[in-house]
Amino acid sequence: MKTFEGRVLRLSELKGRPVVLDFWATWCRPCRASMPHLDEVQKRFSGRGLVVIGLSVDEDGTNDVKRFAHDLGVNFPLGMANEKVLDLYGPIRYLPTTYFISRDGAVVRRVKGYIDPETLDSYVLELVQAGHTSGGR
Repeated sequence: MKTFEGRVLRLSELKGRPVVLDFWATWCRPCRASMPHLDEVQKRFSGRGLVVIGLSVDEDGTNDVKRFAHDLGVNFPLGMANEKVLDLYGPIRYLPTTYFISRDGAVVRRVKGYIDPETLDSYVLELVQAGHTSGGR
């Protein structure tokens, strides 16, 4: 995907880092509600390698999406979901749809709909701890 900053971001390049991949839209109320929580976990867990990526499925172009993200103060990478990404992760029938991807690139959890902050925290904590426990998992 190409971020709004013009950077090309490939999930394959993020191997070794846990990833939260969120499909959303500006017109989706639950998506709007979840954005600050996603931003917060990115800030709190980035030191442990976490990468949060938001992919908009809006069809009206990037200007509305950029304005929306700016107004909310979202700081994690955002881009538009293209057909290739939608083919890989779709069909996306519910918004938001959030994927939790392990350090080895495997999808370990897919959640359709809003995730409350406490549940999001627990899922992210599982993700960042996986492969980094004293038990050698």
